[in-house]
Amino acid sequence: MLSEFYKTVVIEKPLLSLCAVFLFVGFFSFYSTSLKLDASAESIVLENDEDLKYYRGMLEKYGSDDFLIITYTPREDIFSPTSLTTLQSLRDQLSKLTRVQSVLTILDVPLLNSPKITISELTDGAVANTLETIGIDKDLARQEFQESPIYQNNLVSLDGRTSVLQVLFKRDEEYQRLLKERNQLREKKATVGLTLVESEQLEAVSSLFNNYHARVTEIAREDIRKIRDIIDQHRDNAQLYLGGVRMITADMISFIEHDIVVFGLGVVGFLIVALGYFFKKLRWVALPMSCCLITVLAMVGLLGWFDWRITVISSNFISLLLIITMSLTIHLVVRYQIVLEEQPKLDQKTVVFQTMKTMVKPCFYTAITTIVAFCSLVVSGIRPVIDFGWMMTIGIFLAFVLNFIYFPAVLSLLRPEAEVTRPDATRSFTMAIAAFTQKYAKAIVSSCLVLAILGVIGIAQLDVENRFIDHFKSSTEIYQGMELIDSQLGGTIPLDVIIDADEDFFTALKEDKEMVDPFDDPFSEGGDTEELSYWFNGDRLQEIEQIHDDLERLPEVGKVLSIATGMKVFKQLNDQKLPQDYELALLKKWAPENVKSALINPYLSSDGNQIRITMRLIESAPNLKRKALINQIKSYLIEERNFAEENVHISGMAVLYNNLLQSLYQSQIVTLGVVFVSIFGMFVILFRSLALAIVAIIPNILAACAVLGMMGWMGVPLDIMTITIAAITVGIAVDHAIHYIHRFQMEFSGHSSYLETVTTCHGSIGRAIYYTALTIMVGFSILAFSSFLPTIHFGLLTGFAMLAALVSNLTLLPALLILFKPLGPAQQSVASTVTS
Repeated sequence: MLSEFYKTVVIEKPLLSLCAVFLFVGFFSFYSTSLKLDASAESIVLENDEDLKYYRGMLEKYGSDDFLIITYTPREDIFSPTSLTTLQSLRDQLSKLTRVQSVLTILDVPLLNSPKITISELTDGAVANTLETIGIDKDLARQEFQESPIYQNNLVSLDGRTSVLQVLFKRDEEYQRLLKERNQLREKKATVGLTLVESEQLEAVSSLFNNYHARVTEIAREDIRKIRDIIDQHRDNAQLYLGGVRMITADMISFIEHDIVVFGLGVVGFLIVALGYFFKKLRWVALPMSCCLITVLAMVGLLGWFDWRITVISSNFISLLLIITMSLTIHLVVRYQIVLEEQPKLDQKTVVFQTMKTMVKPCFYTAITTIVAFCSLVVSGIRPVIDFGWMMTIGIFLAFVLNFIYFPAVLSLLRPEAEVTRPDATRSFTMAIAAFTQKYAKAIVSSCLVLAILGVIGIAQLDVENRFIDHFKSSTEIYQGMELIDSQLGGTIPLDVIIDADEDFFTALKEDKEMVDPFDDPFSEGGDTEELSYWFNGDRLQEIEQIHDDLERLPEVGKVLSIATGMKVFKQLNDQKLPQDYELALLKKWAPENVKSALINPYLSSDGNQIRITMRLIESAPNLKRKALINQIKSYLIEERNFAEENVHISGMAVLYNNLLQSLYQSQIVTLGVVFVSIFGMFVILFRSLALAIVAIIPNILAACAVLGMMGWMGVPLDIMTITIAAITVGIAVDHAIHYIHRFQMEFSGHSSYLETVTTCHGSIGRAIYYTALTIMVGFSILAFSSFLPTIHFGLLTGFAMLAALVSNLTLLPALLILFKPLGPAQQSVASTVTS
């Protein structure tokens, strides 16, 4: 029999078992130093998102968004010699960094109104002044920066006190090549499938990309450190904030490192204190803690071996694994004490074997149900959530296997306890709950029904819209920089509108040969555009200007830049008149390169048949609803402006983030559905009773309903962290139900009384449930010390959910057993239901 084999190998030969455990853990711990962190945008995008594919294509077409923003608010006037000298020094130091391509400041941009340059002068190749031009009129320059459509609320704040430095990084061609090759193979795999050779190629290129990505991430962090060192040298003369995707990525990795260390040490410290308080014996502190530590060490090494990256979502996996493993060992300790108390004359190995034999079934099912809860996250479609689900699944499996070998092997080598300490305060507490439940069973069920209804109402109010800025504490540079850019410099999160040429119109013109090309310069040998250009003519540009102005009026939108911005500038140079089509053609061909780079190229495709309107959203706007805004813009362009739907594309980081948020609600429904259906099925198998399965699942549905309902009532939105709460709550909370009902079945065969069995169970397994629930609640609450607000919400809300699960499993569960009698009438034998 399997039990005899287990007894022979683990209990009778504990040293052999311990050697096997230490060899296994030692092997994987060697790879623990290979564990890597990832907080890049690549780690939080949706799998197979078509908008992501389009977004990457636009970046290749119109230029990279890989830049940092440094806000610069000098102590003196921004145009004073001291302020400009500081800005120049800052720019020059940043430009010397190896991976920096250019640094754009108010010192570098062309000034077309200081003094005014005419259209004809521009087309003749006149060089525009800059702030560094000798003899520049600074009063005119100040006026231009505050009035120019392209500079105001963009390079210089409306109050003229703050400017920005845009630090553009060199394009990493190797990174882009590997990314493109990997994505092409992934796309082919998802559509038509891969050959064996292509599958091997995908695996190889993915490994190359991951390794290269890790190096690039570390290089980027080093760049951020160097940039911050440069900034620190100038803080005496100006208030400076750093912003941008690279900076957020670097800081997020620092947050992850901080959270792993703080949460890990915090949870370890708390567990030591809790074990000492619960059991008051050194062995019951040292043994459970060593169980936890070997599990975590093996899992960390396993992640390093498989090159599985830790993200913000999975940064708390060590804390979770410690807490779940501790929950398992506490049940083993309490059961060992009960067996020893009931049969004090048994030798140590027999007591240990009886403990493990009794607990293997409920512990196995609690492990499986928790695994199912985390496996449900795999269907979320969100890569870091999927990875987190798999990490915890493997970790819980390791915890079960290692602890059912390590715990009994070590305990077999120890002498039996001379005296089993029964914590009177805890026993008195659980017995009081038993008495309360027996007396008010109907009231408890009625109250829980009301709470469930309130929870459902709260769930109906759940929202996924949240502001990215609210993910960070107000003391962080990320928050302060975003808030300043939002309020003074036209917004933070980019949103692009791409409009393609009308192909039907184009085809008709070609057939009739009536298209007049404004770029057709008879004196040139060739042009930069195709023979036919749709957008770059007077009529179309006026239409774009109207669209531009309408978008800029939206309250959630800050600065809008488009080809219309350039036209507004050209109108300033042309007595407020739009240049004629031939003048536009000359500007497109002969204007200075810095003018074209600023006013034309970022917003018009090279063939003139696609335009790009880029806007920045006010991320700190209290009423920002991304989905509604995106739909409003698209509806405006299609229904009011009569563009064909296939010609209108909304892109940018705002769209990708919105897609992620909108998937959360659907993911929440799917994951919860998978969890409840799977766990209910396992309950039926475990308890061999449909009635018992229904009774067992109800308290756990209530716990999930309570936490989600409270989120809805309090206005806490679903995010990439809180989406996991309900599934985790159910997965961990059902452990209480499994242990309680398993014990109830065993005790009921002897008592044949529901009331007496409840009393007995609260005095035995009730204590273990109380210990584990308290440990889990406080353990999760330690996450409140994170610098990442979604992690704080996750910790506190999960702690609350564990409290709800504890209360419901010690009150509602026994109340349902008493009232509905799923084991049959009290006087009947229920030996057939015993699952010893």
